[in-house]
Amino acid sequence: MKKFFIFILAMFISFLPGIFGVLFTPSHSNDAWYNALTNSVLTPDGWVFGFAWTVLYALLGIALFLIMNKVKSRVNKTKAYVLFISQLLLNGLWTYLFFGLHMIGASVVCLAVLLAVSVWMLVAFRPISKPASYLVWPYVLWLCFAMYLNSTIWVLN
Repeated sequence: MKKFFIFILAMFISFLPGIFGVLFTPSHSNDAWYNALTNSVLTPDGWVFGFAWTVLYALLGIALFLIMNKVKSRVNKTKAYVLFISQLLLNGLWTYLFFGLHMIGASVVCLAVLLAVSVWMLVAFRPISKPASYLVWPYVLWLCFAMYLNSTIWVLN
């Protein structure tokens, strides 16, 4: 039963940026600012973002659960937790910078830092739980794609 509550906690924590992001991310059809931007030809439909982020937050939650449940770890987990929380905060900050403040350039910088911290987190997870580190890879790849999309918007606008 304890593991179940740890799992729920890990999932809740991992979804916090998404919950926060809902405050600033209007539906694309109702967002005059976003709709006026010139986007990359590779920009997917709006529903893809919601689906992708739901899957990615779930994978991060499972990864966090694996780290939290690793009782016999020869590695101190503090660094892994700090990096996990850092990437959550940066993820939420990106949403606020891009959709809340419309600061495209600052959001690119934030995304670059988020990507670096996420890779660092992936590396920190590996000695604790290899499966947890593998679960972070889709997030890192999506952040690379997001960096391309965000940078393209910055250049084209």
